[in-house]
Amino acid sequence: MKKILAPVALLIGTLAFSQAEKDTIESKVKEIEEVTFVARKPTVESKVDRTVFNVANSSILAGNTTWDVLRMTPLLSVDSNDALKAEGESVTVYINDRKSVFTGKELKEYLQTIPADNLMKIEVITSPSSRYEATGSVINIVLKKRDDEGMKGSITFNNRQNTQNSQYTNLNINYHKKNFTQTLVGSYSDNTWVQRNSFLNTVYDNNVVTEGTTKNIYKGKNPSISSTSEYELNDKNTMGVILEAYQGKRSNTSEANGSRSENNQLSYLYDQNQNSSTLGRNFGTNVFYKYYDKEKNRILDVNLGTNYDGEDDHSYFIKNEVSPSKTDIREIGVLSDVENRNYYLKVDYTQPLGKSGGNFEVGGKMDFNNNVIPNQLYGNQLTGLSTGDVFHYKDNISSVYANYSKTFFKKLETRIGLRYEYIDYKIRQDVAGTSRNDSYGTFLPNILVKYSFSDKYDLSLTYNKNLWRPWYAEFNPFMQPTNDGFYSRGNIELNPNPSDRLYMKFGFLKKYFLSARYTFTDQDYWTTYIPEGNKIIQQEANFVGKVHKYYLYANTNQSLLKNKLSVNMSFGWNYIDNSDFNTKNDLKADTNYISYWAGSTNLTYTNLFNKNINLSAWVEVSNQNNGNSIANKTNVFHNISATKIFPKTQLEFSLQLMNIFARPTFDSTTFSPTGSQRNSTRSDWYGASFSIVKRFGNQKVKENTKTDVEKNSGGGK
Repeated sequence: MKKILAPVALLIGTLAFSQAEKDTIESKVKEIEEVTFVARKPTVESKVDRTVFNVANSSILAGNTTWDVLRMTPLLSVDSNDALKAEGESVTVYINDRKSVFTGKELKEYLQTIPADNLMKIEVITSPSSRYEATGSVINIVLKKRDDEGMKGSITFNNRQNTQNSQYTNLNINYHKKNFTQTLVGSYSDNTWVQRNSFLNTVYDNNVVTEGTTKNIYKGKNPSISSTSEYELNDKNTMGVILEAYQGKRSNTSEANGSRSENNQLSYLYDQNQNSSTLGRNFGTNVFYKYYDKEKNRILDVNLGTNYDGEDDHSYFIKNEVSPSKTDIREIGVLSDVENRNYYLKVDYTQPLGKSGGNFEVGGKMDFNNNVIPNQLYGNQLTGLSTGDVFHYKDNISSVYANYSKTFFKKLETRIGLRYEYIDYKIRQDVAGTSRNDSYGTFLPNILVKYSFSDKYDLSLTYNKNLWRPWYAEFNPFMQPTNDGFYSRGNIELNPNPSDRLYMKFGFLKKYFLSARYTFTDQDYWTTYIPEGNKIIQQEANFVGKVHKYYLYANTNQSLLKNKLSVNMSFGWNYIDNSDFNTKNDLKADTNYISYWAGSTNLTYTNLFNKNINLSAWVEVSNQNNGNSIANKTNVFHNISATKIFPKTQLEFSLQLMNIFARPTFDSTTFSPTGSQRNSTRSDWYGASFSIVKRFGNQKVKENTKTDVEKNSGGGK
């Protein structure tokens, strides 16, 4: 870790010293209009219920996508399966307070089509109010709003060199005249991603050990376009429509080599080659109406939308098995066609309540999903496998919520909320005949209290009840091969994961924060590996047992050198009590009690040497331990970037260096009652990136109108 932190600290320290010396020597100050980016907010703001990453004027935006910036956002991390985590737990992503329908790898691909140049800020809401669909923490991506007259926009060209080369191009156009605003964003990426992995699977019965390596090369050509049309009927009423479309044309080649032994005797050696081609398309619509009375602080927000997601996938596997007695060549093809349809209606209303300064918020949502996945297998490796089936998943989620917030004697901020969600879902397979019809309702309360001793000292306490539901694909029980020589399937019997979270934060001098968090769950579902005959199957499974998690963190936000250097640092200790969880699930792992350190640092320097050069650096120390998966290695991620701005021509040139001092490796062991699986995945997120941004028109922006009362009172401050 010293090898990484030392060069970053040396770089920032040298530049800061040089800038301070130059400011002292120079007798003349350059004209203010030559400075394009002026820091008006700290890069990172620590609030009661959320951490806000203000990125609008940061050099990290140049040439990046929204996904890239999320990886550098405080409190967020990405696991080896490209799943976003907040403080090690799953999250729900919102864009301008509109929930995304994607998760996992689908979410990554979608966010890679949104240019970072359009970002205003990223909110990591660790204690969301009842307004949000309660699935743990929430990431709210807030985009810029441009409403100056005329045409303006930008075009971006980016080239990135990892193991192989990738390119990204984006066009962003905004037009505003009188009451009408039109935004059009188009992008195209041609990416290549290389990933290497080593694995060691142990089945306790007869000591069956399978080990080997894989090399995967992913290639994708992804065009996308989105359109937002907004018309102000008058000073109180606005309506509009959002249209989104993107396509992912991807290919994957994989090479695997491995061996299997039983009781220390070699059973066979194998090598496997996989070729896959995938074509995915997404179309989304959202029609919205908004009534906003600024004088009376009344807000009515109505959203009606649909989403379609389709994906055709064809994979072909050739596997050679060499044993002491014979050689087998096995071939298998997998055809999959995913059709997902989503329809929703959402209504939110906010108004003051009484004359004492309270605010009341109420709303509801109806969400319908209809997912169909036909699967078909062909070839000569079909022993014990179904050759074809059609998986159906339908659900209807209805929810209502209410929040009440009020400030007492100007020092005590309070918010209390309650959300009720009811889900009715149906699962079935056409050929196998398996089915499940289920429904349940859940009350999800939340409480927020903040007391300000003075303008420099405050103490806050929040409580949230959360519920995380399985993703539709995790239910699909159709079994098929994977690129490492194993198999995978879903589990139709998965149950949701309820959890409780208690969070306390003490802030002083408006720059320093000490926080403590406790989370508890006694039921969850996690990945496990199940031996069946000569097959080892990766599958999600229900786990019962109490898990206690404790966090202690210190955080500071600093603005130095006449607000040119912005520094955010956080560092903390994590402790997990897995003793009851391990005992009830018969996990043979010495991981009853786990403790580790984690933290991150964001540094931003504006207008170096008064030459319109912006610098940024980011370092994260993360160690992900979740459920039955235990990290064997602490990862250190880092990114250094510099952007040169030419105000007269509105050109920007940016250079990024990603993990140049140490290449990240995700190394963890997953335990199950029958055995364990260790995976060590070498990430391709390293190398260098160069981008050119050409802007045109008036680039002034303002934040989107705040529609959530919790951002203005009761814990939003």
